[in-house]
Amino acid sequence: MSAASMNTASTSTTNRPPLSPTPRSTPQRTKERVRTDRADLDAVLDAGLVCHIGVLLGGSPVVIPTAYGRDGDTLYLHGSTGAGNMRAALAGDISVAVTLLDGIVYARSAMHFSMNYRSAVVLGRAVELVESDARSHALKVIVEHSAPGAWDRVRLPNKKELAATVVLALDLTEASVKVRTGGPKDDPDDVTVGGVWAGVLPARRVWDAPISSDDLEAGVEVPRDVLDRAASCSAAV
Repeated sequence: MSAASMNTASTSTTNRPPLSPTPRSTPQRTKERVRTDRADLDAVLDAGLVCHIGVLLGGSPVVIPTAYGRDGDTLYLHGSTGAGNMRAALAGDISVAVTLLDGIVYARSAMHFSMNYRSAVVLGRAVELVESDARSHALKVIVEHSAPGAWDRVRLPNKKELAATVVLALDLTEASVKVRTGGPKDDPDDVTVGGVWAGVLPARRVWDAPISSDDLEAGVEVPRDVLDRAASCSAAV
């Protein structure tokens, strides 16, 4: 089962709390960009591949990029047991951010240049998963989010690897989503003067052709799900 299908199957459309249920997760600026539907949060998290985890480490803020996976209203994260940021993630509340760039907005005035984007910020207290089945499920969700279809054909984590891995679950209750679309918001005077190009340079993620490992034995073909993903590069993400 792919990450997308797992997420769809696990997400209930009813009894879900609204986005930004607390003051600290309620955006205060550019409120026209705020989204309140939890489906918007799902869409951003499912489309992204890298999140940034903010923690306090030794009294200083640290932001760590990492892979993640979503299943229903839970975000899964993982890291090394020897990583200080993982220990810090369990010592207090954390912030997790995912941003998707959709375009660069060119304006007639330098101060009105912008970006079209979709972004999500999740706040809360992560919980360490210690039960074997829960850890295995979380790791599968993370792998399938990054590489749909891979989990069932590769060697699964052994005891040594699992012992060296911290697996975290973060509830998605306290979250916010902002989206910017459209062209520049130029001042009327700048529009009237004219002579300067304004518009949007769209951005999207694409996949190139797969590159097999140098040590791959003869006869092993690129899996169909990898080929299909590469062939879908014309679709905007």
